[in-house]
Amino acid sequence: MKRSYFIALENGHEPLPLNEVLDQLAFDEKGLIPVITQDANSGEVLMFAWMNRTALEHTITHQRMTYWSRSRQQLWRKGESSGHVQQLIQMSFDCDGDAILCKVEQHGAACHTGRPSCFYLEVDTQEERVRVTGTPA
Repeated sequence: MKRSYFIALENGHEPLPLNEVLDQLAFDEKGLIPVITQDANSGEVLMFAWMNRTALEHTITHQRMTYWSRSRQQLWRKGESSGHVQQLIQMSFDCDGDAILCKVEQHGAACHTGRPSCFYLEVDTQEERVRVTGTPA
């Protein structure tokens, strides 16, 4: 991990060249980095996914979320088949350069189940059960 690069940024105030920062991100051994996608208006976490460098660059260039599908081993342009696209509003990198937060304008359901969020399995710690919340659109 290139943690020292990000430590050096902690007190900086000058804008940095995007490609320089992208080169320092901590992609894993498969070339992937985790992405949390959040609704820019409500703040609700919509989903968790992965990006490779190509997906990241495509997202930045087109302002539409593109991920890497680990199951299909290919780029996954969110909404390409469903029409449930995510328009990128803001992208941030965490302090270690090992995770990405994308705030989006969600059009349609975020989850393949048709629910607004992929996080619909709510843990009830008191009852020690998991409850299904939200309904598919």
